[in-house]
Amino acid sequence: MSARALIINADDLGYDPAVTRGILRAMREGVVSSATFMVNTPYSEAAAREARGLAIGLHLNLARGTPVWSGFPRALLGEDGGFVESRAASLPPDVVEAESFAQLARLAGLLGHPATHVDVHKHLHRNPGVLQGLARAARAARLPVRSTDADMRRALEAQGVATNAHFIGDAGAEAYWTLERFEAHLASLPEDGVIELMCHPGYRPEALKSGYAAQREVELETFLHPRARELLARADVIPANFGVLKPAS
Repeated sequence: MSARALIINADDLGYDPAVTRGILRAMREGVVSSATFMVNTPYSEAAAREARGLAIGLHLNLARGTPVWSGFPRALLGEDGGFVESRAASLPPDVVEAESFAQLARLAGLLGHPATHVDVHKHLHRNPGVLQGLARAARAARLPVRSTDADMRRALEAQGVATNAHFIGDAGAEAYWTLERFEAHLASLPEDGVIELMCHPGYRPEALKSGYAAQREVELETFLHPRARELLARADVIPANFGVLKPAS
């Protein structure tokens, strides 16, 4: 592995058909080099058919939809049998571990190959119990896990889980990845270590309501823009995927 690697990862593959189309276009025609996949949505199977052959990790989803693990305790779910985001912080580590294994197995079955890595929808692994359960599963599967800050990075490494050294990205009321912001970040990247740039390109969701809708189209335009490749070349960066991270011993 080179001293510095930049992974441009698109979250939310499988979230909505239009989002999926945008992510796949950003990977095939643009500079996005990795994506993470929600395996428990009505659109997961179609997304998997379209994404075969690409570098895809698991977007562990404990916030919406129904569990994949058949033994998930009913008392921890909502009245409709689905996840409740506000309850995720208190999920026991053993439950998170079992659901992580189940979602990883479903991903492998749908894509025909294992996940490249794991991250978590809504960054719910900021909660200690979720992080502990996920770390157990990731260590057993020998997969890297996204860290969003130094404390999470230390916690994962202490559990023997490989993780990125640096993290860039956000999602809010405005589109985060404009071409101008992309240029500014590329000009100030750390000199070494694996850097993950999280992004949310896509077309405006057509089946779901989302607070990050039109913003996705701005990000898609950014990562498809010819200047994005020029900026990466100027920074002497070739986007990688999580295969550059070796499992911790």
